Amino acid sequence: MVDSTPLLLSHSHSEPPPPPTPTPNHPTLNDIFEQYLGGFGWVQFSQVLLVSLAWIFECQQTFITIFTDEEPSWHCIDQTSCNSHANICNLSPNTWVWDQPAHTSIISDWSLQCASSFIAGLPSSCLFLGCVIGGFVLGSLADSLGRKNLLTLSCLIMSIPAFLISFCSNLWLYSALKFVSGFGRAGIGACVLVLSSEIVGKRWRGQVGLSGLLLSTIGFLSLPAIAFLNRGSSWRVLYLWTSVPAILYAIIVHFFVYESPRWLIMQGREQEAITALVKLSPSHDDEASIDLKKILIATVTPSSLSTKSNLLSSIKLLLEYRWALKRLLATMVVGFGVGIMYYGMPLNLENLSFDLYLSVALNALMELPAALFVLAFIGRWSKKSFVLVSAIVSGGCSVMCAAVATIVDGGGDGWWKALQVGLELVSFLSACVALGVLTIYVLELFPTKVRNSATSLVRQAQVLSGVVSPQLVGCGKYNPFWSYGVFGLLISFCGLFVIFLPHTNDVIFSDSLEEQENNEKAVSNSVNGA
Repeated sequence: MVDSTPLLLSHSHSEPPPPPTPTPNHPTLNDIFEQYLGGFGWVQFSQVLLVSLAWIFECQQTFITIFTDEEPSWHCIDQTSCNSHANICNLSPNTWVWDQPAHTSIISDWSLQCASSFIAGLPSSCLFLGCVIGGFVLGSLADSLGRKNLLTLSCLIMSIPAFLISFCSNLWLYSALKFVSGFGRAGIGACVLVLSSEIVGKRWRGQVGLSGLLLSTIGFLSLPAIAFLNRGSSWRVLYLWTSVPAILYAIIVHFFVYESPRWLIMQGREQEAITALVKLSPSHDDEASIDLKKILIATVTPSSLSTKSNLLSSIKLLLEYRWALKRLLATMVVGFGVGIMYYGMPLNLENLSFDLYLSVALNALMELPAALFVLAFIGRWSKKSFVLVSAIVSGGCSVMCAAVATIVDGGGDGWWKALQVGLELVSFLSACVALGVLTIYVLELFPTKVRNSATSLVRQAQVLSGVVSPQLVGCGKYNPFWSYGVFGLLISFCGLFVIFLPHTNDVIFSDSLEEQENNEKAVSNSVNGA
């Protein structure tokens, strides 16, 4: 449930909250973080907003191929030897023309209309393949390089190749640059989620996690708007419009975003952590830094600090604890199922018998009610049940959409087309709900030491589905079961794996695997005792 506390606390220097004082039993790091970051002041708000803007650019690069790689419409110019319902590949090139200039899509620009579904979907598949590989390479660098630094680096790696794509001359170079762009994209989501959640207190974690979904909606909505305003222009213009602002954004992040105090503490950089905590605190009391330093010196011990980790060490830690491995595998399977729907549905919109600009805009708008729905009920309902129900609803509607699509392709009237669009929208909305809840759920399932790595691995499972979905979309042009039907079956089956995960409502962040294990045992014993 949304907290009733005002979103932004008043900025006052006259009556700052008293700094924490040492006691015989020194406060834990969580106590310190909650005292200094428990509110939600203007500085935290601006930092969360600035960090979360990365979702806009990430979403644009994820779905831009809906417009740049679509197969344009065409018409006959020789009615005697051309049939508008025939396969374009069986017609003489002199008997038909594209409805718009050839440079509006890579399909018409590079004459790919008769290429196989594999070739047509290659750029999108390369993007997600780059995400998968980039996730394993960049995934845990935030645990050693830092959340902010990796966010900056990832945005640059994603946006610079996107800028260079606007000068591509063939499909193979285009696909290679999409791969590099996807490699950089892989590090963005995990960094944004972890950095945003680690600069606020427990009560704001859910709201902050959903800010990404809201800004992702803006990014998604901006695509049909940009494409519509530039209709008739070259597909290269879309890449320029989306890549240049992303490059400028990465530079702004480098200079104006604070590093996570939790990460700084875990790296033994107490003075930098103190500075960040004081700047982020709603009271912003610089004098409190002296007292805070004393408490941190007394609280932080060598055993509480994290060694600089990398991907292999993080995976090794996860493998050492059976409960952690079980959670990781289950969340990755669920993430794959949710991802196949979240990425596959928008890419499949070109197969709908509906206006592409409007259908993309409607799908983008579905993310907004999904985010608001999650925001309203995330504190009331079990996240475990939330994900399960959303996945089953999404899958069921998608399978029904495949059945209705068969009727529409057979000559069904406008009512059947409206039903197909409605089922598709409900299916995508439910997938967005599942994705939003899963995003917050994963943050609570793993401690600080491996949180970024675990989050990244789950996201890689999601984007792995993006490698498969463009190929299924290509097959769906001829048989809707291979797109809508397979999407629905996969998300429903994978969603069932959430039953292997625990409930996490009202759980506090832990810093190490040992601490999380002990905290959960204590909670379990308390519940059993009650």
